[in-house]
Amino acid sequence: MSDDIERSKCFHADVPGGEVVREGEPTMVALANSWVIINRGGGPTEDKPTVTLEVPSGDVISSFMNIRVADIHAVYEEWRAKGAEFLTPPMDRGADPAAQVIRRFRGPGHAPGADPRRPAGSRSAGP
Repeated sequence: MSDDIERSKCFHADVPGGEVVREGEPTMVALANSWVIINRGGGPTEDKPTVTLEVPSGDVISSFMNIRVADIHAVYEEWRAKGAEFLTPPMDRGADPAAQVIRRFRGPGHAPGADPRRPAGSRSAGP
């Protein structure tokens, strides 16, 4: 979900190396043997009359994405070089090498603490 579909599309294609397979709304990016589907959300539908899908606000999120990589440290450095800002470096969660995680990252052009859904330099409040 994004309030800037073009920017989100570019991020998913340029940083982790996804392939844009559909533009518009929704935009689809093939990534890590899966799809990233980017849209603005929307109001209730006939089959979900009480559900509204909205872009998250502030530090509240309602989704996440796991991408398995062979070398988390190499990916961390590669994506940092492409402009991604991570909230934490890779963290070892025990003896299992698959348990190393990066908490979350923000797209290029954002200052630490900036809203990752806003274009760089934007001062507008809210979604």
